[in-house]
Amino acid sequence: MNLKKLNTYYHTLVHVKLIQLYYQLYYRLFGRFLKPKLETAARVSNFLTLKEGLLYQDSFTEPHTFNFLNLEKQFDKIDWNFNTYGKLWTYNLNYFDYLHQESISKERGLQLINNFCDQKDSHCDGYEPYPISLRGINWVKFLSLHTINDSRINQQLFDDYNRLSKTLEYHLLANHLLENAFSLLFGAYYFQEDTWYAKAQRLLKQQLEEQILPDGAHYELSPMYHSIILHRVLDSYNLVSNAAWKDKALAPLLKKKASLMLGWLQTMQFEGGALPMVNDTTIHITPSPEAIYAYAKRLAISSVPQPLKESGYRKLKTPPLEVLFDVGQIAPAYQPGHAHADSLQILVYNQGTPLIVDTGISTYEKNERRQLERSTCSHNTITVNHLNSSQVWSGFRVAKRAKTTILEDFKDRVLAVHNGYRSLGIAHKREVRVLDQTIQVSDTLTGGKKEDVVQGHLHLHPEVTYEIKDTVIILNNSIEIRFPKETVLDTQDYLYSQGFNNLVSAQKIKYTFKHQNTFTISPL
Repeated sequence: MNLKKLNTYYHTLVHVKLIQLYYQLYYRLFGRFLKPKLETAARVSNFLTLKEGLLYQDSFTEPHTFNFLNLEKQFDKIDWNFNTYGKLWTYNLNYFDYLHQESISKERGLQLINNFCDQKDSHCDGYEPYPISLRGINWVKFLSLHTINDSRINQQLFDDYNRLSKTLEYHLLANHLLENAFSLLFGAYYFQEDTWYAKAQRLLKQQLEEQILPDGAHYELSPMYHSIILHRVLDSYNLVSNAAWKDKALAPLLKKKASLMLGWLQTMQFEGGALPMVNDTTIHITPSPEAIYAYAKRLAISSVPQPLKESGYRKLKTPPLEVLFDVGQIAPAYQPGHAHADSLQILVYNQGTPLIVDTGISTYEKNERRQLERSTCSHNTITVNHLNSSQVWSGFRVAKRAKTTILEDFKDRVLAVHNGYRSLGIAHKREVRVLDQTIQVSDTLTGGKKEDVVQGHLHLHPEVTYEIKDTVIILNNSIEIRFPKETVLDTQDYLYSQGFNNLVSAQKIKYTFKHQNTFTISPL
């Protein structure tokens, strides 16, 4: 292993928790001995009384056709290990979200579950803890809804929960461990297993306090994962507040966290309801915010919005413009798998219409596309010498990373600096300011050399029209972006994500300057 690779590993692993390293080694060395002791007696299930939950979008159609991540596959016989479309597609096949799509019948859902049970000895990815977690919740809700008491299915489900309880994802932590805990809670209630309940209760108390920040954000700072976890919190509150088992001890905590998370989701939405596609976020993965709000209302949970703070996002508004400014960190430090090298980027909307946007994500495969979508040049911020501000690599890892410091933080003005280019002796400072109807963005780079290539990037939404006149850009015939006369402007094609495996052509503006630049965005 060469010195450069060792350096990358060092700067990646230095942030990892000891518990992650311990369980990485433990599962690799002893994983084969952690197979559950399969019981011969059929398990007794307990149907759960739940209020109406959320429906998933249709992903299953007759006879055996599945569509996940915009990739469709028709099976003659379902292959639960099908991996041609990548691991995430296989995971989705094994989640069984489609049990809760509107068009699924009790009979068809039961056939799919039985098909899975028929092949119980051949499952691979489906027996990993994350798909077990999601499948477990989906099965428990479906079986309870339709009062299905089948000894073979109960046995499969019980064995799966035994697998999960022995392989909780301490090596990953973050949303994976939280999903394990939510699911173990459902399994505990369904089978009335006290040991699972105790473990789930302990994990949920611990992880929800850590993972939900005081301003309501899930600490991985992705609106997509925030929505996924919020859905699980609502489901878990639905469970403990309505099922006739235990003392509802978790209900206050779940309700409090749900209220905070609802508030953050509302605050992050732009006028018109769109969510920013920051970090690992894309569309058509989670239920809509409106569906989530309706579910919360059915559970009598209200939102409690907090000012954006700990999540590292700031909203600045001046009619008709809204700007989201990212002054946060690579987070969480020990599990940055869904973080991007996007320090100090901005997104701009005009009365709900997207103008300057995040490019989004289209893949989780470890390839060039994944690397590009996490890179600094794919975000609306500054690159120096075409480098990333944080060293994203291998799909879900980050080595050297930028540290952002907020210098001034007001409703109409935010100033921050990051040190992601410290190896070049450069600090990047950016101020976003509201001046009447104008947004002013000022960049200053201190240090460095004369020959450094300093470029700004602005990604236009695919539906935005633009015209360039010298150093002035007109967007949609209604918004003007004005640069200093000495700025060099250029346009470039890029690919905008409209979901996994769904890319459309769009345009970005690249602007080259020396070490200081200020541009303004204002209505015509």
